[in-house]
Amino acid sequence: MAAATTTRQPHEIPLPHSPAHAKPQRQMASRKGKGKAKEALVAPKRRVQVSQSDASSSSSWDWISLTDSVVSTVPPIFTKDGSYFFSLVGNSVRIYAVTTGKVVSTLSIPRPAGFDASSDTLTCAVLNPHNAFQLITGSVGGVLAVWDFLEATLLQIVDIAQPIHHICVHETFKDSVFVTASRPNKKGVLDDNAIVLQVSLKPADVASQSTIQKSSDITAIGKIRMPTGLSFSPSGTSLVAIAGHKAYVASSASFAAGFTKYVSPERLTCLAFHPSEEYFATGDEKGNIRLWYCLAEQLPIKPFGVEKKTQTTTLHWHAHAVSSIAFTPNGAYLLSGGEESVLVVWQLHSGKREFLPRIGSPIKTISVSKAASGEEEYLLGLADATYTFVGAASLKISRTYSRIKLDPSAVQSTPSTSTHSLTPLSVHSTTSTLILPSSHPSSLQIYSPISSTLVSELEVSPSNRVSRRDEKPIDPCRIERVTISPSGDWLATIDTREGDEGAHGESYLKIWWWDRKAGFWILNTRVDRPHGLEKVTDAAFSPSPEGQPMLLVTTGKDCNTKTWRIRTAKDNSEFWIARSTSSFQRESPSHASWSPDGSLLAITLPKRVALFTPSTNFLRHTLAFPECGVVRAAHFIGKAGRYLAVVGAMDIVLWDLVGQRVRWQHKTSSPIQTLVSHPREDTFAVVLSSSTEERSKSKVMLFMVGNAQPLKTLVVPFGFRNIAWYPLVASSFSLVAITNDWKVVVVGESIHIPKDEGSVSRGITALQTPQRRTLFQDIFGKSAFGEQALPSQPSAPASIARPWTGRAGTEVFDGPAYLMPPLESLFESLMNGFLKPRVVEAPALPSTVPADEDVDMGGDEIVSMARRDIIRVVDQKELGAMVDLFKAHTLKAKVLPLPLGTLSKKKGLVNGHTDGASARVSSTPLKPNGVVGLAASSSPANISGDVPAPSSTPLVNGKKRKKSMG
Repeated sequence: MAAATTTRQPHEIPLPHSPAHAKPQRQMASRKGKGKAKEALVAPKRRVQVSQSDASSSSSWDWISLTDSVVSTVPPIFTKDGSYFFSLVGNSVRIYAVTTGKVVSTLSIPRPAGFDASSDTLTCAVLNPHNAFQLITGSVGGVLAVWDFLEATLLQIVDIAQPIHHICVHETFKDSVFVTASRPNKKGVLDDNAIVLQVSLKPADVASQSTIQKSSDITAIGKIRMPTGLSFSPSGTSLVAIAGHKAYVASSASFAAGFTKYVSPERLTCLAFHPSEEYFATGDEKGNIRLWYCLAEQLPIKPFGVEKKTQTTTLHWHAHAVSSIAFTPNGAYLLSGGEESVLVVWQLHSGKREFLPRIGSPIKTISVSKAASGEEEYLLGLADATYTFVGAASLKISRTYSRIKLDPSAVQSTPSTSTHSLTPLSVHSTTSTLILPSSHPSSLQIYSPISSTLVSELEVSPSNRVSRRDEKPIDPCRIERVTISPSGDWLATIDTREGDEGAHGESYLKIWWWDRKAGFWILNTRVDRPHGLEKVTDAAFSPSPEGQPMLLVTTGKDCNTKTWRIRTAKDNSEFWIARSTSSFQRESPSHASWSPDGSLLAITLPKRVALFTPSTNFLRHTLAFPECGVVRAAHFIGKAGRYLAVVGAMDIVLWDLVGQRVRWQHKTSSPIQTLVSHPREDTFAVVLSSSTEERSKSKVMLFMVGNAQPLKTLVVPFGFRNIAWYPLVASSFSLVAITNDWKVVVVGESIHIPKDEGSVSRGITALQTPQRRTLFQDIFGKSAFGEQALPSQPSAPASIARPWTGRAGTEVFDGPAYLMPPLESLFESLMNGFLKPRVVEAPALPSTVPADEDVDMGGDEIVSMARRDIIRVVDQKELGAMVDLFKAHTLKAKVLPLPLGTLSKKKGLVNGHTDGASARVSSTPLKPNGVVGLAASSSPANISGDVPAPSSTPLVNGKKRKKSMG
């Protein structure tokens, strides 16, 4: 068939009647009744704004963020027992279990009506020194909140009406906290000025019933620049704040005197106090760590405006700014970390250092676990929202907890004008997981939205994780495209690296096979430079219905379209090879799309769309649209694929493949970023690009094939880097996207995603979290009695008298000791419940070996003493003989052993007995090694007279003797 070009203008084509909007109305009705009750069980949602012109056509969409709003720069805080730690995330506090890494509770301050959501972001937190079960937080809105985290109860809210940045406390100041707050200038605008305040937690009006109350006393200590740290000395005699190039020191004995300033040559970034001595450490933006000994100096009486220099000790290793520092509890070591992704351990008395490199991401925070039991650990908060535990003794990573790992700083070298095509995103329907870019550009992460866990990480291009050199970032190999086959068995990735003066550019096509048993992607085929020195513009797998081979098509800027197929080797292994290469008038293709049945392949060229038959590479049609300008993409619409939506710069043209005509054309007000088609219905969504001034907003329009006007027009408060169809929720239309600020969001109609178990506020007193393994358990294993969880309620006292048939009897130990019956009344019943008698009959006893006979064990079988199926019954007579034997020998003074058959020169002893004297011994013969043989049993007897002479057979050392079953 010859190539055909349409000549009909869009205004000449009659438009059909728009279908009734019954389905969206049913979705609105589903939110009532049972549907409304169901919303309480899903994650919190936000509504997007609907444009006024289309607000009457349908209901609004919802969106849910799968990632945290921002990575906190506040070091996590451990509880006193080290079982939990607190992390600030946006406007809430997450409580993590140390052993499992799961979120067990989330504390959030309720928002009043009309409250600005951006003003309640938490900035600092500290434990109450007078109550270890209370947590005090500060926020940008100037609110101090006191929590009882055991019961998840908000105890108190104090409003100081100024943004709070840091907080510190000391046990010498009861019911008071010290904060740094922004200070407005004379025009009322917040700038780089700040102030240190002492705030009383006692409310000004005790009788008031208001939720938010004012403080009874707020005292200003002094003005500073925008601070980066605030802390008390261990003794509480000095308060130190750092800001800019200065360290501000105030004496707690006279806060009215203000601060004394000490100058640093570089801008300070972090602060930490020694746990027992009166000096502190700071890190700066040039990688230096300084130890300040200025607290012992005599401070001036009126230090206002006084700037001093003091003696300091400098430690330097970091090439970039120091993000966090922390002392160990004993004060012997100092920990530091930063952009280099290396934990540095400084030994203070010698200046030596140790390193833990390749952490995986830049270190933002460092905390030390102060658990009473177990190994001391360091908790590192990384820039990609990952928490990593490091053992203090081994200095190795023990465990890592993370959700979605997205680090904006890792991709900061990407130009801000980069399009969505540079950000990989795909959905693996087989495992209900998302394929996302990781914290490093050369890796992918596999995330499960259902369980809210990071399943695994796939390193597509192995590379060294190194920091930037000087101020110029290192350009690593980046993954640009990811596509998954409809069957879910194959994954294709395109990773490239730009060339520079010292090396040529690189480009790789890698095809991965999904191992269903192992649950991981395995590299199957790698193709170097699939399109020569030019970039790959698109890649897509064919649907491959039954009976048709699967194909992979790639397009490149070398003006070629290549198809790839599977080849089976002689050993039945499969790999991919090139099948065909074609080009059309030397035009560079930009997009490839398959029809749902795989019978057509649409290749988008700058001025037209070419339709091919994939099996023969025969050109079926050529669709040209001069009105669209440059054609960017073409997508098949609907389950049958009858319609083809052609996307231009600001135009959408819908082509009817059966009628071979233009169905309709629509011109948008903003440039079109991408188009997403519904896989089962004749609808599609068009995402418009946000302008440079409004990168925080985007517009999404929903179209149906029967109407040129959008069914819905929605504005979302973020821009998109990439967007894809999201089939993992029961919704008529749902999308998953990566925003410009590197968040992962789900947008759709009435979307429902299961809420995390720990995303609600709940007490942690009743939680039974697994405890750390002790050193005793590492050596001997876990206790057999500790494997079963104890019942929550103790049994009644009447049940103590009955015997137990299992380990349920341990419930008796739940009660207080003074209420328990005597131990002798419990012993027999407990032992009968814990220990079961053996009923196996005893086998025949082996013959007794004469005491004077040597036995060679060279060819005999050694019988294990640990066999459980052989039971030997010991009667009362034999026990009596053993008792008499121990009375006669072990209760006497120790005598050095003599050789067998040797007569002692002292007191005429033969084998330890008096010559000629009567002695009470067991008739059980003694073995040559002195061990009592238990093979025969007889009653003891009084033997008098001479002791028989020993055998003349000498004892041969080193000979093995057969072990009796006794």
